[in-house]
Parts: sequence; structure tokens; C-alpha cells
Amino acid sequence: MRQTAARPKTRRTLRPTAVGLVVVAAAIIGTLVHQSASSPAPSFSEVLRGDHGGTTTEADGALPDGVAVFEDEYAGVANLDPDLLRALREAATDAADDGIELYVNSGWRSPEYQNQLLREAVSEYGSEEEAARWVATADTSPHVSGDAVDIGHSDSTAWLSEHGAEYGLCQIYVAIHQG
Repeated sequence: MRQTAARPKTRRTLRPTAVGLVVVAAAIIGTLVHQSASSPAPSFSEVLRGDHGGTTTEADGALPDGVAVFEDEYAGVANLDPDLLRALREAATDAADDGIELYVNSGWRSPEYQNQLLREAVSEYGSEEEAARWVATADTSPHVSGDAVDIGHSDSTAWLSEHGAEYGLCQIYVAIHQG
């Protein structure tokens, strides 16, 4: 039987404004995408007609596999909201004590990258309506503002499900409604 030294438990105070953490298996969060007619934001159709020839780069927030929350050389990590990044790093430090590494599948994204994901979703799902269930526009995605991150590997998501609230992190689930 393996014995481990007891780790002292420290109580963390939650910040008044909760820091959001998105942990979605599909690594894509769906939010409201229809803008009001008076909004100066581009319409869904205008986004879809956007530049289809562009490719995303790490400067747009694209991340290779295996990026840890401490890797500031990637814009997808470095451009996260400072409070979110601080909370993630505190959690990652403690998770490492349990043998768990937190990997960022997706973090901050440029508006261009977010809109490219939306165009790809329309192509994949066959309609704007279906795509809107899975991918937000740049104007509505919390990734573009740096307020959302998708954490990968099942052991990481399981650890955060159990301990995330101690760091002011919350797990957001996306409800899929069958029509």
C-alpha cells in the first residue's frame, strides 16, 4: 500500500467576479449568434462571406497540441484575461502535485479566427442555424475577449471539475436542444 504525505489544505477566497472557465469536450462553445437589426456588428451572413482564403496562425490564437497554461509564447495563452490566467496557473500548480498537467486546447482567439471557425462549422453542419448551436460569432464568443479557455485531456477536466471552484473557475456546459 502506497502512503503519501498529507498536503496542507489552504482555503482560497473566490474573487467577487467569478472567472469563467470553459471545459467543453468538443472544444467549441456555442452562444447566442443572432444580432439585433440595429447592431453595428456584422450579421451572420456577412461573417460567412468573409475572407475564406486566410489561414490562422499562432498569432490568431491557434494552438498546437500539448500547450500548457504556463506557455506565454502562444497568443492563445498569453492573451487570456489576467485573472483567468492567474487562476488557471494556480490550479495547474496544485494539479501538478497530483500528477495532472493542464493543457490548453483553445484559449484567446482573434476575431478572424473565431469567424473562420464559424464558417467551417457552417460547412460541416450544413446550415447557419445548426452551426450557431456549436460556434459563436466573434462578437459573442468569450474566447475573443480572453474570458474562456478549453482545457484538454480527460484527467485535466476531471481534476478541474473536482477542484476548479477553489480557484474561482467554473465549468460551463452547453445545452444542445434537439428541434
